[in-house]
Amino acid sequence: MQQVREENWVGKVLAWEDWSKFLLMIGLFLAAYFIPFQSPRISGAVIEALLMLQEYAREHVLFCLVPAFFIAGAIGSFVSHDAVIRYFGPGARKSTAYIVAAVSGTVLAVCSCTVLPLFAGIYKRGAGLGPAVAFLYSGPAINVLAIILTARVLGWQMGLARAVGAVLFAIVIGLVMAFLYRDEEKRRPQDHGGEEFNLTRNSGFLGVLVLILIFAAWGKPAEQGFWLRVYSMKWHLTLALLLILGYMLKNWFSRDERMNWLQAAWEFAQQILPMLFAGVFIAGALMGRPGEDAGLIPARLIAPLLGGNSLLANFTASIVGALMYFATLTEVPIIQGLVGLGMGKGPALALLLAGPALSLPSMLVIRSVLGTKKTLTFVLLVVLMATVSGVIFGALVA
Repeated sequence: MQQVREENWVGKVLAWEDWSKFLLMIGLFLAAYFIPFQSPRISGAVIEALLMLQEYAREHVLFCLVPAFFIAGAIGSFVSHDAVIRYFGPGARKSTAYIVAAVSGTVLAVCSCTVLPLFAGIYKRGAGLGPAVAFLYSGPAINVLAIILTARVLGWQMGLARAVGAVLFAIVIGLVMAFLYRDEEKRRPQDHGGEEFNLTRNSGFLGVLVLILIFAAWGKPAEQGFWLRVYSMKWHLTLALLLILGYMLKNWFSRDERMNWLQAAWEFAQQILPMLFAGVFIAGALMGRPGEDAGLIPARLIAPLLGGNSLLANFTASIVGALMYFATLTEVPIIQGLVGLGMGKGPALALLLAGPALSLPSMLVIRSVLGTKKTLTFVLLVVLMATVSGVIFGALVA
């Protein structure tokens, strides 16, 4: 009897499925035991990671991510599954699906993290992998304000190359992803009957939510003009839109519909926020905040690799851009400073094309939505295309 009990106990241990928690505890113990936190570089990197996390929480969570979660929840609750399948599904008309997805960033001036709830919303609602990935890339990459700022600060050639490259990237990457995983896409649902949606009501509700996101996250432009006047009115416009939203929720939706919307938004927040915070902390520890040289990887080791227009320089710029986190519009002054230190124009474009669309935090979240294989494919495509684009552009402007 004793032997049987011991065998059952061993079987339960061997059948334990949650090995990740055990490995995490071991990893935390080893890190706490062996990491020399008294080292200035390591202690500085930890402080830098906390500062970056604090900066992210203060500048992006309330006015970027929270509205994005509510938009994602609205997509999941109030957007017709049939409509998403019809316009963005695997069998949708490619010319419409990819073009709409590729130019979406002209409306949404968001960073690589803020676009994630929106991407997760349309993908889970039934959008095809290709159009969803095109939207995922274009959201932060094709930002009208950022492209204008790029042209004014780094030259019209760089601004034009960034705009054209971003649109082409979104379409090409989406098409390649759809082709590589076409068999899996065929197994996704193609129709979903029995749904009834009020198109006018739901479109108006989504439109107000998108406008709240745009104005609440509106950054202060560097120069006088129309955009600065919009910035000075951003909170007045946001408050007016919030009042309209409150009226819509009270008079247009039932209690059950409101609760379903909030539940959907909360589910997206639970899935995405922990990964984002962990990713921002790790990125801050490794690379430091943009413009600061306090991470574990010293800037003096990276800067010499970005000069000229070699394949290595462009590849390094693409990798650095893919790992770093850039808030909206911050990539331009950072690259301006790097160009002043000797960075080539080809690597500068490579960083511009890879950086705003990717970051270590966003990779962790994309993996939770698409899985490891698709995420690695997406990252690899962005890095390779940014590298090739940088080499070609550097050769043309040399």
